[in-house]
Amino acid sequence: MRCVDLPRFGGPEVMRLTERPVPRPGASELLIQVAAAGVNRGDTVQRRGHYPPPPGASDIPGLEVAGVVVEVGSSVSGWKVGQRVCALLTGGGYAEYCHVPAVQCLPVPVGLSFTEAAALPEACFTVWTMLWDAGRLAPGETILIQGGTSGIGVMAIQMGAALGHRVIATAGSDTKCEVCKSLGAEAAINYRTTDFESAVKDLTSGRGVDVILDMVGGDYVKREQNIMTDGGRLVFIAFLGGTSASFDIRQMMHRRLTLTGATLRARSVEFKAAIADQLRTQIWPLIETKRIRPIIDSTYPLEQVAQAHERIESGDHIGKILLTLSDVENDLIRP
Repeated sequence: MRCVDLPRFGGPEVMRLTERPVPRPGASELLIQVAAAGVNRGDTVQRRGHYPPPPGASDIPGLEVAGVVVEVGSSVSGWKVGQRVCALLTGGGYAEYCHVPAVQCLPVPVGLSFTEAAALPEACFTVWTMLWDAGRLAPGETILIQGGTSGIGVMAIQMGAALGHRVIATAGSDTKCEVCKSLGAEAAINYRTTDFESAVKDLTSGRGVDVILDMVGGDYVKREQNIMTDGGRLVFIAFLGGTSASFDIRQMMHRRLTLTGATLRARSVEFKAAIADQLRTQIWPLIETKRIRPIIDSTYPLEQVAQAHERIESGDHIGKILLTLSDVENDLIRP
């Protein structure tokens, strides 16, 4: 099979197309013929040498795919050859075939293409983990999504709004702010022209927000602390603004604030299976009724993986970036 190799760490140019044997699924796994694979910031961090695959995971980049089941492990039930599937991976997505625990797989929602479905797993699993697990998001609470037009941001806005939460988002241009509002954000703040701390205080009449999903870190943290409600939770998903931050410990104590965060890749199969069950019951029906939809910025053939990484690292994208394996899509086994 064709796949992407990382012979050394560095910029997008270090990635190379190569060939490897088609992997074999374990007893509890599915083998998927890949039609499309998501491109995520975690892939770019791995490419630079700062996000190694967990023990036992493929060294091929790629954390989500969509395609068709071509082999079913001996202990797997509920799946059969020919089914359309999307899956969360620990690695191996930038390839024509990948194997994955069956419990980390979900059916391609009715009406979606493979490319659209490949935009779902990493964002949906991550948003649910960060907001509802780590962030303990409760009914009626208000959310602030920093970076609302990122791949994670566009899904967080939609999931939060669809499940009845008041959503405020930030983005880097007026155009991006309009996209956030079209996806369900009650308000969107252009952080380049407006102080988001003051804006959130105004929007909430000084109350603040219950949960913040933050991919910036750095000097944002102290300002975010000032716009959290008593008992509020700040959930880190990335640290584009730096890994170090200062904050007021006295305020943390008196107002019972929580600073937390998580990564998903190294979590157990059992944890990911539990999230998949939640998504299947809570989110997949909303996707099939189009209350939530994948937002795709751009697609690239596997041969243009370097350009795809350049696109995501530019920060100009709105929504997800996908790799398509165009020379095999027409040959996929159909149900």
